[in-house]
Amino acid sequence: MDQSPEPVEPANLKLLRLLVTGLTAVMIVGLVIIVALIVIQFRDTSPVLPEDITLPKGVSALAATAAESWYAIVTDDDRILIYDRITGALRQEISVQQE
Repeated sequence: MDQSPEPVEPANLKLLRLLVTGLTAVMIVGLVIIVALIVIQFRDTSPVLPEDITLPKGVSALAATAAESWYAIVTDDDRILIYDRITGALRQEISVQQE
């Protein structure tokens, strides 16, 4: 049986193979990071308002905003009603003056 020696790979080819493997790994990690950032950026982080807000009779809400401990409702009769987030009690009422 004639055994021929296996061909020896040149050093340049080994280096090139390592570089391609490293680049592939970096691209996979980068793609995972980009997907994770997109998912984090677009998840729903809107403030949670109570499902039922009791407004005075004859008043409807035009806009709402929220903070950590309160939420505010802008009404159609030019008032801002500020409610406590935990208890739902009216904290403050602000009349908006029109000129």
